[in-house]
Amino acid sequence: MSERLTGSGPSERALGARLTRLEDARLLAGAGRFLADVTVPGMTHAHFLRSPHAHARIVSIDTSAARSLPGVHAVLTAAELPHRPLVDSVAVPGLVKTPQPALASDRVRYVGEPVAIVLAGSRAVAEDAAELIRVGYAPLPAATDPLAGQHGRAEPLFEDIPGNVIYAGSRTYGNVDDAFASAAHVVTGRFTTGRFIAAPMETRGCLADYDAAGDRLTVHCSTQSPHLLRRKLAHCLEMGEGRIRVLVPDVGGGFGQKIPAAPEEIAVALAARATGLPVRWVEDRQENITAAPHAKDQIVDMELALSADGAFEAVRARIVGDCGAYSFNSASALIECYLSAGLLPGPYRIRNVAWEVTAVLTNKSPISPYRGVGWTASHSAREVLIDRAARLLGRDPLDLRRQNLVREFPYTSATGMDYDSGSYVESLDKAAGLIGYTGLEERRAAARERGRYLGVGVSPYVEPSGWGTAGALQSSWSFASHDHVRVTMEPSGEVTVAVGTPSQGQGHATVLAQVVADVLGVDPATVTVLADDTAAVPISTAGTRASRTATVIGGALTLAARDLRDKLARLAAGLLECDPRDLEFDQGHVRVRGVPARSVPLAELAGRAHFDPAVREHLPEPDLVANRFYDPPATYSNGCVAVVVEVDPLTGDVAVVDAAAVEDCGTMLNPLMVEGQVLGAFVQGVGGALYEHVPYTADGVPLATSFSDYLLPTAAEIPHVRLGHCCSPSPLTVNGSKGMGESGVIATPAAVACAVADALAPFGVEVDRTPLTPAYVSGLLPGPF
Repeated sequence: MSERLTGSGPSERALGARLTRLEDARLLAGAGRFLADVTVPGMTHAHFLRSPHAHARIVSIDTSAARSLPGVHAVLTAAELPHRPLVDSVAVPGLVKTPQPALASDRVRYVGEPVAIVLAGSRAVAEDAAELIRVGYAPLPAATDPLAGQHGRAEPLFEDIPGNVIYAGSRTYGNVDDAFASAAHVVTGRFTTGRFIAAPMETRGCLADYDAAGDRLTVHCSTQSPHLLRRKLAHCLEMGEGRIRVLVPDVGGGFGQKIPAAPEEIAVALAARATGLPVRWVEDRQENITAAPHAKDQIVDMELALSADGAFEAVRARIVGDCGAYSFNSASALIECYLSAGLLPGPYRIRNVAWEVTAVLTNKSPISPYRGVGWTASHSAREVLIDRAARLLGRDPLDLRRQNLVREFPYTSATGMDYDSGSYVESLDKAAGLIGYTGLEERRAAARERGRYLGVGVSPYVEPSGWGTAGALQSSWSFASHDHVRVTMEPSGEVTVAVGTPSQGQGHATVLAQVVADVLGVDPATVTVLADDTAAVPISTAGTRASRTATVIGGALTLAARDLRDKLARLAAGLLECDPRDLEFDQGHVRVRGVPARSVPLAELAGRAHFDPAVREHLPEPDLVANRFYDPPATYSNGCVAVVVEVDPLTGDVAVVDAAAVEDCGTMLNPLMVEGQVLGAFVQGVGGALYEHVPYTADGVPLATSFSDYLLPTAAEIPHVRLGHCCSPSPLTVNGSKGMGESGVIATPAAVACAVADALAPFGVEVDRTPLTPAYVSGLLPGPF
């Protein structure tokens, strides 16, 4: 959506100001316009018939009864909607990619896979009609254990992929075997993460409207990547990209789930073209939990070698990723386990690293990107092992970490990541100070008097952030990740900014307006940010993902705004009879520095540039438009999360009672937005640590289908979080900024797991998984109490 700031004065325009979010007033007043609010004349409502089986052959489909129901316009199966399957452009050598059709044709591979689409005058009629469709299934054995697939014992999902293994690779950096052979201490363990869902407040959805006369397709979609969706649609429907227009209304959260093009979105577009009817699909919550892409779900076997004095000498890991039923989109089957391996050293000076990664298909919903993508699992496994090592050596866990943290920058990790700047030790110490790390003994004793056990966990982290193409490559993730932007000064002096990265609630319009206003010396209220229409904004190859908007888009806009300012300075210098270098831009005026009386309002300057031919003497092409391309070098944020928990040994309940989060994302464009991102990610991290998981039966049936089964943290479960900031500006980016949206989901589960392990240390038990449910925790304890 296009946004405009209100109520902000010029004094608030500078980068680093705590401008309040411009979206809030409109959204809180109920004036938001989400996908479910979008209608077009003649629109039909779509509902998908989904497979009740995890694995089965489709023998027959009878849609006659459904077609005859009053109010039904069409019932379509794969036979009526031929198309190319979904593909992606991410290149990882050795990865076997599997096609995924918009609708299953001969076989279903997970519960919830779409089999048919019904178009009707109302959603209710479409749902009723779907119940009348008769599908003959021949059930097949389900593959649900990725370890069985790793060892070749699983039922194949595809005939040409034995054992369902679509990637098996390994890498070694340094002298790992020698380091382990000579190590004074080695700690080992297996750590398993839960199967997350993104659970955005607004579920997925789209509306497709096909113009047969002009062979043009308009798609309204709740997406993070409008240009990427347009490209996928063009491929699947065999249309030119210029004939497809993607419009993005308000988006109520995404967290990565809305990056890939969904099979349902392709099916809706195909149905609109096949019938000539506008088609809208809005996912319900059960569909979202069951059939939308999942995330995380890794098994990490890790070993950490230490010298006698506690130096980290080497780490090696064997990582198995449960990838779900398909690998078709953003290399989704590797989006977790492969990225997990690349960040094994984390923020520590570990020069010897080895990993083995196995990606295995199972009869579950496919994996897709989700906040903290990939990095959560290996980070959690490593941090839990560090705490075990501290107990083995009789060391304080915080001091052991401090000893091994990276201290000098730039620093290149063993796996080839160039840490550009950072505050690793400072962030650790600040987080520890905020929770009173050195004064917890009285609180431990007080908790014991109440029959509870108190524990503390600290989790310093590094976050690959602000992904341009180079940043992706350093994670061995090969895809174009750059942007074009456009900045235009209108004849009235107002500014229009066009970018290809829509917001899902992050406050992009506020921050990006702030970036441009700072360069041009205008009130952010005069800056309009457009990001909602592929026909009107420049291409973003990656969209809103990987904490990249502040760094990539913010950098591009700064460069474009500087170019526009140079044009204006040349024009103003001619009118004011001075050198352009003597001019300053402030409060909507261009002034001769030191001579306030010699100035011209930007509005007057812009008007003359557009309508007064005489100004061409000073600026031959006074178009007042600047376009810029930006693809920044790799950058890495860092910080630390620290938590205090109390564990009830009678019930296994874990309560987070205190927390601190310290963030270093370089230059903060708006601290208020940074803090909102940190807090939101922390809450999601608590959810992953204690509550969130989609379990499956051995037959591939998901046991979480609603928020009664899939638990999310509420405000009652989240303590006051003490926030801290460090600032190590990147020397490589335009504004010194780095991304920071993933931080809490990378670090918080590890902090909670370490805190629970610390609380339970008197019982001699170890934590080896998340979520730490009451049943799991109580099962660790000997009892009775």
